[in-house]
Amino acid sequence: MLIKLTSDKTVSEASVALQLAVQANHFGVMQIHNLKETMAKKGVEFARECLILEVCQPQQAKKVLDQNMSISTALPCRISVYEEGGKTILATLKPTALLAMFNAPQLEKVAREVEETIVKIMKEAASG
Repeated sequence: MLIKLTSDKTVSEASVALQLAVQANHFGVMQIHNLKETMAKKGVEFARECLILEVCQPQQAKKVLDQNMSISTALPCRISVYEEGGKTILATLKPTALLAMFNAPQLEKVAREVEETIVKIMKEAASG
């Protein structure tokens, strides 16, 4: 259900690399949530770095939403970048696993394509 990759980059470096990889693979970054900053604004101290990037490929999203609008509850795709045990982790929920909850087998091909691209994006961001 979860895809996790490690990187020797910092959370910040991996986030920048992730944004570049998202664009290079014809996806877009819709929003970036800085969990530490958001929690601090709410008066909650949270020491760990965690950035959550919401990413989308509009043509793929349209294919899915044209078939089943309730899938909008699982969109956009999210990729988290955080530090754990001295390593930077990039993690996402598998689009194929999320789609399985909606009983829409006709959309499995789209979910597989999105998942393959997100894994490629994460690998590009984590390496080098």
